[in-house]
Amino acid sequence: MTLKVAVQMDPIARINIRGDSTFALLLEAQARGHAISYFTPDKLSLRGNDVVASVQSLKVRDQEGDHFTLGEPARVDMRSYDVVLLRQDPPFDLAYITSTHLLERIHPATLVVNNPASVRNAPEKLFVMDFTELMPPTLISRDKDEINAFRAEHGAVVMKPLHGHGGAAVFRVLPQDINFGSLYDMFAVTFREPWVIQRFLPEVKHGDKRIILVDGEFAGAVNRVPAEDDLRSNMVRGGAAAATELSPREREICATLGPKLRERGLLFVGIDVIDGYLTEINVTSPTGIRAVARLGGPDIAAKIWDVIEAKRA
Repeated sequence: MTLKVAVQMDPIARINIRGDSTFALLLEAQARGHAISYFTPDKLSLRGNDVVASVQSLKVRDQEGDHFTLGEPARVDMRSYDVVLLRQDPPFDLAYITSTHLLERIHPATLVVNNPASVRNAPEKLFVMDFTELMPPTLISRDKDEINAFRAEHGAVVMKPLHGHGGAAVFRVLPQDINFGSLYDMFAVTFREPWVIQRFLPEVKHGDKRIILVDGEFAGAVNRVPAEDDLRSNMVRGGAAAATELSPREREICATLGPKLRERGLLFVGIDVIDGYLTEINVTSPTGIRAVARLGGPDIAAKIWDVIEAKRA
């Protein structure tokens, strides 16, 4: 089976191919003989009822510094594709939301991965609140009194922007922390939306596990261990990747989430688990495929394309 595939992503020249999951998906698609086109979100347009984009044919190579070749731009009706990979990174802002509205017009006749309507309706740190029984105590708010009441109940907390990504602006706030007032003021000026305030989990020092689910089924995992001088375990922030197995609790989390993800057409999802607590459900541009493979884990890119091909058969 040969599929006509388009990928909506960030500028390909800027990606770090060593850790980029989108690049892993593109390598696998190319190895299977699929025809790949590339475009950035700013090239997507809605003209009347037609969703069009200026795209370029794409060839990829697993070679740092020389990892792609692009063809000449061409205006294409997006309904002509079998599959569109929606893979640009957050921020999850109005530009991102607009692109999901445009791509929703061609899905599911053209299979968009992940389902753009579900991506729009499932921001990582809000969708997870559908599963509070699996989570540490969590508050979504920008109200200072509400935040202080939560801190008084739970002691040390983690505070982070609701639509942040990659570990940016994640802080631990201690009880009676003299920096809290300044931090609150900084967040109030910087972020218009509410913030996430979550009970601090000390066991994060042993790792924040990224678990990948493909079409609702466990596909692989990596444990991300923070550097000694950092709270954050994200690999882009210096976290170290280590091989791991799932605990019974983590398997229970996967079994609970799986049917809900399938219902929403969220085919490629990365969840974050610390000490048996679910903290995020990543649906916009999950990472971890290449880290799992480097550590001897399964070929998740192949599993994803197996599922896509089955849906297109």
